[in-house]
Amino acid sequence: MVYIIRCSDGSLYTGITNDLPRRFDDHRRGRGAKYFRGREPLEVVHLEFFPDRASASRREWAIKAMSRPQKLELITGSIPSASPA
Repeated sequence: MVYIIRCSDGSLYTGITNDLPRRFDDHRRGRGAKYFRGREPLEVVHLEFFPDRASASRREWAIKAMSRPQKLELITGSIPSASPA
Protein backbone atom coordinates (compact mmCIF):
# COMPACT_ATOMS: atom_id res chain seq x y z
CA MET A 1 0.00 0.00 0.00
CA VAL A 2 0.98 3.61 -0.56
CA TYR A 3 0.38 6.05 2.26
CA ILE A 4 0.66 9.77 2.90
CA ILE A 5 1.36 11.10 6.39
CA ARG A 6 0.75 14.69 7.51
CA CYS A 7 3.66 15.89 9.65
CA SER A 8 3.92 18.36 12.53
CA ASP A 9 5.44 21.00 10.24
CA GLY A 10 2.54 20.66 7.78
CA SER A 11 4.55 18.69 5.24
CA LEU A 12 3.34 15.49 3.58
CA TYR A 13 5.40 12.30 3.51
CA THR A 14 4.68 9.52 1.00
CA GLY A 15 5.82 5.93 1.45
CA ILE A 16 4.97 2.29 0.85
CA THR A 17 4.54 -0.61 3.26
CA ASN A 18 2.72 -3.87 3.74
CA ASP A 19 2.21 -3.19 7.48
CA LEU A 20 1.01 0.37 8.09
CA PRO A 21 0.64 0.22 11.90
CA ARG A 22 4.23 -1.04 12.26
CA ARG A 23 5.60 1.47 9.77
CA PHE A 24 3.77 4.40 11.36
CA ASP A 25 5.14 3.32 14.75
CA ASP A 26 8.63 3.17 13.23
CA HIS A 27 8.21 6.75 12.00
CA ARG A 28 6.96 7.92 15.41
CA ARG A 29 9.96 6.32 17.13
CA GLY A 30 12.41 7.96 14.73
CA ARG A 31 13.40 4.71 13.05
CA GLY A 32 13.41 4.31 9.31
CA ALA A 33 13.00 7.40 7.16
CA LYS A 34 15.40 10.25 7.95
CA TYR A 35 12.61 12.58 6.87
CA PHE A 36 11.08 12.35 10.35
CA ARG A 37 14.12 13.67 12.15
CA GLY A 38 13.00 17.05 13.40
CA ARG A 39 9.34 16.55 12.51
CA GLU A 40 6.66 14.34 13.99
CA PRO A 41 4.27 12.17 11.97
CA LEU A 42 0.75 13.19 13.02
CA GLU A 43 -1.70 11.16 10.98
CA VAL A 44 -2.15 9.00 7.91
CA VAL A 45 -4.23 11.12 5.53
CA HIS A 46 -4.31 8.92 2.43
CA LEU A 47 -4.07 5.20 1.57
CA GLU A 48 -4.03 3.31 -1.71
CA PHE A 49 -3.84 -0.48 -1.96
CA PHE A 50 -2.01 -2.42 -4.70
CA PRO A 51 -1.65 -6.12 -5.51
CA ASP A 52 2.16 -6.05 -5.47
CA ARG A 53 5.16 -3.98 -4.38
CA ALA A 54 6.11 -3.00 -7.95
CA SER A 55 2.72 -1.35 -8.55
CA ALA A 56 2.89 0.41 -5.19
CA SER A 57 6.42 1.66 -5.95
CA ARG A 58 5.32 3.11 -9.29
CA ARG A 59 2.43 4.91 -7.61
CA GLU A 60 4.67 6.16 -4.78
CA TRP A 61 7.01 7.65 -7.38
CA ALA A 62 4.08 9.30 -9.19
CA ILE A 63 2.75 10.83 -5.97
CA LYS A 64 6.20 12.10 -4.96
CA ALA A 65 6.41 13.83 -8.35
CA MET A 66 3.14 15.72 -7.67
CA SER A 67 3.11 19.29 -6.47
CA ARG A 68 1.81 20.01 -2.97
CA PRO A 69 -1.51 21.36 -4.33
CA GLN A 70 -1.95 18.15 -6.35
CA LYS A 71 -1.25 16.03 -3.26
CA LEU A 72 -3.80 18.02 -1.27
CA GLU A 73 -6.37 17.45 -4.03
CA LEU A 74 -5.58 13.72 -3.92
CA ILE A 75 -6.07 13.67 -0.14
CA THR A 76 -9.40 15.52 -0.32
CA GLY A 77 -10.68 13.29 -3.10
CA SER A 78 -10.63 15.90 -5.86
CA ILE A 79 -8.26 13.61 -7.78
CA PRO A 80 -9.21 9.92 -7.85
CA SER A 81 -6.75 7.49 -6.30
CA ALA A 82 -5.09 4.84 -8.42
CA SER A 83 -5.97 1.83 -6.27
CA PRO A 84 -7.20 -1.09 -8.36
CA ALA A 85 -10.95 -1.58 -8.12
